[in-house]
Amino acid sequence: MFWFGWTAGFGIGFSLLLALVMIWSLIWKGIALWKAGRNGQLGWFVILFIINTAGILDIIYLIWFQKKKRKR
Repeated sequence: MFWFGWTAGFGIGFSLLLALVMIWSLIWKGIALWKAGRNGQLGWFVILFIINTAGILDIIYLIWFQKKKRKR
């Protein structure tokens, strides 16, 4: 419980919400960084690594800006 100690004034609800947002963000960031790295998009990789937007920028990259696979 020490990890959530600084949020004692906000209650456990805020702590839980914060933890869920962190998990959500880490999942999307991991996927986006993996795809940017595999596609050789160094600019996107650096931007996604530095800027934290709770997964919003990561989702935007994954939907619109990652390199599309070619159909064989």
